[in-house]
Amino acid sequence: MKRKVMSVMLSVSMAAGLLASVPMTAGAEEVQEITWMFWDDLEASEDNITKGFKEVIDRFNEDYDGVYHVTPITTTLEEYYTQLNALVDADETPDVFIVSPGPNLTDYVAPGVAAPLDEYLEEDGWKDTFSSDAVFAQQTYDGQIYAVPLNIAAACVFYNKEIFEEAGVEVPETYDELLEVCAAIKDAGYTPITISAGTAWCLSMLAGYLCDREGVDLDAINSGEESWVNDKTIAAGEKLLELSQYFQETAAGDSNDDATAALYFEEAAILIQGSWAIGQMNGANPDFEEKCGVFQFPAIEGGNDPNRVIAKSDSLAMSSSTESPEACIALMKYFTDDEAQRYTAEVGGKIPVTNVEYDVSVAPAQLADVMDIFSNATGTFGFYNESLVSSDAGAEFDNEMVAIFQQEKTPEEAFQAVEDWYVEEGYR
Repeated sequence: MKRKVMSVMLSVSMAAGLLASVPMTAGAEEVQEITWMFWDDLEASEDNITKGFKEVIDRFNEDYDGVYHVTPITTTLEEYYTQLNALVDADETPDVFIVSPGPNLTDYVAPGVAAPLDEYLEEDGWKDTFSSDAVFAQQTYDGQIYAVPLNIAAACVFYNKEIFEEAGVEVPETYDELLEVCAAIKDAGYTPITISAGTAWCLSMLAGYLCDREGVDLDAINSGEESWVNDKTIAAGEKLLELSQYFQETAAGDSNDDATAALYFEEAAILIQGSWAIGQMNGANPDFEEKCGVFQFPAIEGGNDPNRVIAKSDSLAMSSSTESPEACIALMKYFTDDEAQRYTAEVGGKIPVTNVEYDVSVAPAQLADVMDIFSNATGTFGFYNESLVSSDAGAEFDNEMVAIFQQEKTPEEAFQAVEDWYVEEGYR
């Protein structure tokens, strides 16, 4: 059955050395050398998406041997933007780099670091291979496209079916039911929820869902029509604190990888995470796939539409200063060709962005659950920290959600701090 549907860290000095390396030659022709920067270790990672990206790099270098050659620059997820920005500041921007859409991409579009890609997308019908123009919505600025999406992922709730059965609980449909499920799982001797507060965006993703389910109007807040300090944001902050009693004891220091591993090693029952975690879970522990279920984040009674889903994509941008745009575009096309996009679904468990056909029967079981959630979604929205007025605003939101979790601030104090930041930075 087929269906159509839309780390070894290099130091900055080492990365700069790679960028400054002398081009290789093949006969009388010069090989165009480019670099590609990514937030995981291609050689050591067990994540199936990362393994797929390595296959793309290897296939590209083999097919273009003597013509083009790409050297990866890898780091960790937590350090990625720090390392990338250091290279940009040193005028050593990687030729191609992965980036999140929204304010993160704006940071590279506004100063002219990222190049517009429209002319390349129009060549040879490349853009026509994508599932729709909508996949470029978050990569478009002032009518021009500055990044190419590689996949689509949804933030969902992953859970261990066997632990749920042992605890005698069903999938919760409301927030109150989620609390009851967590209490029963804790009584059964398991950690109810595994989450990373050490990687702040993981915690703020949960906070974003709580805000949206409460009915927070983010557009009105960003525009200044409403304040960050209101009954709905405060209620979301209180629920974040309430849920935190069911987090693992090490949540404050755990990384995203630590938190995800606690689910697939069956130490915890619930992980609230993006569907990119499917590749990580199944790559590290293939036996967990049949035990892993997926459901959408529960409703808050009396709140907003519960069928709204957080969605995002990994995207590729090209440096405006690259000396080899042809090689860069050739590489980007490899990431979106049928072989790479079929792998995205059948092995990685993410939704392809092109019109590629893939075999549903061999794709991860969790992908079917994610597709069902998407098919029933009434709308999508982005990570809160990637949907604010700037990436700095997103970082402020992240930090204040951590402050709520650590009980350093009350929800009122934390959201007042975000509002104060908006005022101080001139957004009010």
